[in-house]
Amino acid sequence: MAECERPDPVAGSFRLWPAFSPASLRRRFLDAIACGARGRRKVCGGVDAAEPRPIGPRPGGSDRLAELLQEEAADSVAVYATEDAARGKIVDAAEPRPIGSRPRGSERLAELLHEEAADSVAVDVAEDAAGRQITSLEELQRVVTLMQLEGWNASKARRMAAATDVRRLAKDNPEAREMLALLGAIPPLVAMLDSEEPDGQIAALYALLNLGIGSELNKASIVNAGAVHKMLRLIESGSSLAVSEAIVANFLGLSALDSNKPLIGASGAIPFLLSTFQNPDTSPTARQDALRALFNLSIAFSNLPLLIDAGTVPSLLVSIGDMAVSERSLAVLSNLVAYVEGRRALSRSPDAFAILVDVLGWCDAAACQEIAVYVLMVMAHKGHSDRAAMVAAGAVSALLEIALLGTLLSQKRASRLLEILTADKGKGVSNIASSSVTLAVSAPLSGRAAPIAPATEGMSEERKAVKELVQQSLQSNMRRIIRRAKLLPDFTPSDRFKKLTITSTSKSLPF
Repeated sequence: MAECERPDPVAGSFRLWPAFSPASLRRRFLDAIACGARGRRKVCGGVDAAEPRPIGPRPGGSDRLAELLQEEAADSVAVYATEDAARGKIVDAAEPRPIGSRPRGSERLAELLHEEAADSVAVDVAEDAAGRQITSLEELQRVVTLMQLEGWNASKARRMAAATDVRRLAKDNPEAREMLALLGAIPPLVAMLDSEEPDGQIAALYALLNLGIGSELNKASIVNAGAVHKMLRLIESGSSLAVSEAIVANFLGLSALDSNKPLIGASGAIPFLLSTFQNPDTSPTARQDALRALFNLSIAFSNLPLLIDAGTVPSLLVSIGDMAVSERSLAVLSNLVAYVEGRRALSRSPDAFAILVDVLGWCDAAACQEIAVYVLMVMAHKGHSDRAAMVAAGAVSALLEIALLGTLLSQKRASRLLEILTADKGKGVSNIASSSVTLAVSAPLSGRAAPIAPATEGMSEERKAVKELVQQSLQSNMRRIIRRAKLLPDFTPSDRFKKLTITSTSKSLPF
């Protein structure tokens, strides 16, 4: 056993105590207690029980892990020394401690090991991502380099393959679209439109289409590179149907940018888009794309005269009834009637109001009803002859039904339009009322409800009740109109109606 050195207060020197005498055991017991209390002084066999034992660096470990291991060992040794001293146990500092019985455990060590593993995984993921980005950038550079090779005839196959790669890389990757544009992929693709090979033209067109998806900067760059005029030259040269559909898709994407709308409209693309929309041989997708492109162009006010001169209004009226395009056609029409020439074109179109009134009865197409009511409201705003045509087409009964059963927006618009239609006075209104009672209602002006016509056979009881209610409301309104026209010749419109009709544009309408 180890011997403890104690100073002799008399002789001023040190002496060795016997190892096994009772007095030596008692004194060593007291020394053990003193050793545990003093803590950091090396008095017990030259070893400080509380001193942390150095732990060498572990391969692949971090400095923080080594520090925590040292702290863990120091805390464990200090706690054991204190407990042994408190129990009166004489402990050899070199005696091994059971690992499983450490009082504090290794929770902090486990947490740090978990953090180390997570950091290692994160580093690996970051390295893999960086490697993929480098590989992707190298591929993009290779593709752009192939497209920039001089001489189309000498490298036609390579450039076509490069355009196909651009289409593939830019389809679902916004970062690739941005990087390809920065590397200069747009000018070579636009130049490929001058090729006489349809396959090369189609490859370049769809590559440009994918580059412009979701990128306003790329859309502007494509137009500035002269792509619109090159596409129109392809149309004039008699391109194939596949090339035409690819050009329509590009016009749809490019026209989504506000700054491109006037440029595309002024370039002469509107007649081509309208003819594509009217062509029965056009695929449904291309027809939808052409109509959506026309809608985008109709948002720009400078394009409205061009659209009207191209005959867009009659074409849209003819298309109403095809449920695949009716809503979009009505939306384009609603933009055109904001322009005075657009309203004139609609008024001159035969059966225009009959078509729009027929849309008011589409109970399963609420959006179409809302747009149709808006178009009629704009047309009736200051057009007295248009109001008479609407009433003659049966708009009043259809509007009453919408005011009762339509959506909230359509109800508001229908109520406002009814107010406009019933606001006229004098002989004209009396004649309109009489004709509407004769033609639209075909029922006597009595207090009894008009009998349900045979056309209601097969209808549900709810629909029959609504029809009867509409007839009653129509008769009541007609009596009120006639009474106002005959008995109140000095009747003037309300202030609300004056405010409504103060201007001739649809922007003054509240709905």
